[in-house]
Order: sequence, then C-alpha cells, then structure tokens
Amino acid sequence: MSKPKIAVIIGSTRDTRFADKPAQWILDLAKQRDDIDVELVDLKDFDLPLFNEAASNAWVPSQDQRAVAWQQKIAGYDGYIITIAEYNRSITGALKNAFDQAYVDWNKKPVGFVAYGSVGGARAVEHARNIAVELQMVPVRSAVHIGGSEFVAVAFQGKTIKDIEPAILPSAKDMLDQLTWWAYATKNAREESVAEAAE
Repeated sequence: MSKPKIAVIIGSTRDTRFADKPAQWILDLAKQRDDIDVELVDLKDFDLPLFNEAASNAWVPSQDQRAVAWQQKIAGYDGYIITIAEYNRSITGALKNAFDQAYVDWNKKPVGFVAYGSVGGARAVEHARNIAVELQMVPVRSAVHIGGSEFVAVAFQGKTIKDIEPAILPSAKDMLDQLTWWAYATKNAREESVAEAAE
C-alpha cells in the first residue's frame, strides 16, 4: 500500500489570520515522518461560495464549479489536519462552509486538529469533531491546543511557534501518530471495498 496522503488545511480565510503559523509548523513537523505524505491546502485559494446547492453531494451532484473543484481537491487525500480558529465558541464560517460543500469526499478518513484561542480552541474543536462524525470521518482523540497566553505571545509579542513548542509538541506527536494509524486503516478498508465492488 502506498503512503497515505494528508492535507493540512488552513481553516481561516481572514487577511489578518493567525492560522498560517500553526499550519506551517504542523506541516513541517509532519514532513519529518517517513510514513505519510503531507501537503498544505489553503481555503483562500478556492473562493468557495456560501453553500447553495439543491442538496449535499451525497444526494445530488453539485452544480457550482467552485464547489466541485473543492470536492475534487479534498477527495485526493487520505486524511486531514485542520487549523481551527475559535470564533465565538465555534469554528470559522469559512471552515463550516468548506465542510458543507462536500460530503462523500470526506467519508471514511481521519481528521486531526491544531486549534488556538482563549481556551486553546477546545470549544471549536468539539464542534468540528461533531461535524466530522456526521461526515462519516474519524476524528482522532488528541489535538493541539494553543492556549491564550501562547497565542498572544506568538501573535502579538514577537515569539514564534518554536518558542512555545514545549507546550504543544507532545500533543502534536500524539495527534500525528493517531492520524497516521487511522489513515492506514481507513485507506486499506476503502481500497478493499473498491476491490470487492469490482469483482
């Protein structure tokens, strides 16, 4: 079996977003592994409209070509790591819309989170995990939570992610180990299902 391909998705599209920093950090960390291939995916590159299809693509094909392009992009991955900015105790509207623009393309694949906010983005991650379950994904147990003081240090006080790494590296390693295990397990199961259907 080939190595699973993992997307690191930047889950915020604001011009002044912080998400680029943890996304690049987790991407670099994941690239140190020899058991997965990793690529950065930026929601800003897709200009997704607000969801306005007749139904989910679980039921009817999407008509807007921007949504179709997004579906085709995420379909090519075996798992995801998503940066989560906590907005008013939940995920960003852009990320919720990105989840909603696809369905079958997310199915039966693992997802991990790198979050930040006043309580480390924990409330937003809980919402994201519920959404992932509805999309038939496998949200892994461990997540990276960049707490308020660490976030302020990097965003406003001249520190870097490397400066706060001692606080977040153990959970990042756990998350990557879990994500990789589930990426192999679900990739194998999906490939077996395709082979059985072809018989």
